[in-house]
Amino acid sequence: MDKALGRLSAMSGALAVGAFTVNSCLYNVDGGERAVMFDTLRGGILPDVIGEGTHFVIPVVQRPVIMDVRTKAREIPSVTGTKDLQMVNIKLRVLWRPVEEELPRLYRELGTDFDDRVLPSIGNEVLKSVVAQYNAEELLSKRAEVSERIKAELLKRAKHFHLTLDDVAITHLTFGREFMKAIEAKQVASQEAERQQWVVRRAEQERQAVVTRAEGEAEAAQIITTAMEKTGNAIIEVRRIDAAKEIAAKLANARNVTYLPSGGGGQGGGAPGLLLNIDK
Repeated sequence: MDKALGRLSAMSGALAVGAFTVNSCLYNVDGGERAVMFDTLRGGILPDVIGEGTHFVIPVVQRPVIMDVRTKAREIPSVTGTKDLQMVNIKLRVLWRPVEEELPRLYRELGTDFDDRVLPSIGNEVLKSVVAQYNAEELLSKRAEVSERIKAELLKRAKHFHLTLDDVAITHLTFGREFMKAIEAKQVASQEAERQQWVVRRAEQERQAVVTRAEGEAEAAQIITTAMEKTGNAIIEVRRIDAAKEIAAKLANARNVTYLPSGGGGQGGGAPGLLLNIDK
């Protein structure tokens, strides 16, 4: 019985040692990750990049370093000056990932926290150099152009550190209080100038209307004078008859006006009729 227990204990120990050994000889690389191998016998980081899956490793001699190669977002803030000496607070959003083929060299030179070491530094450097080439108004009116120039410069700088940038965009752009006050004052002045131009145009239109009306009245007077020279007082009589018809039409539609004919009958020498304003 004691021998059986001893054998069972020995077998359990051997299995435990075997399981520990197997577990120490295997490691996993998950999706979106890559591994580089540190080998103490072959001089440090090996040049090969290890892909996803389960792999063997020599315990004590080798040590795998797992690195994330998925695209990540990072925001880079910066306070810099424009060409016209205006201070601007700008934030840049960068979508980045490491170059897989250069992971051994990247780990050897910068370690695993390479993004904290590289991106803020080159981001601020590029932002300051590009923004300094534009004045404050151009940063607003040419925002897409500025963003493209920043992206191009960042791509060049990131290549030196074995990084790839998938997208670069300006997400925040504000100016100092003095500049904002100047912009507001400029807008108010522009609106006032437009209002004054509108007033001037309106006055000009009114003047042209007065001139046109005066020219029409002068032309009408000239026509009447010419007609009187040709026909004598006939034109005046026609105008008087037209005016009488218009007055008679208005009085006929009035409710409180009563016409009393004269007592002379149809004789032309009788007294004229009376118009009574009868208030009800």
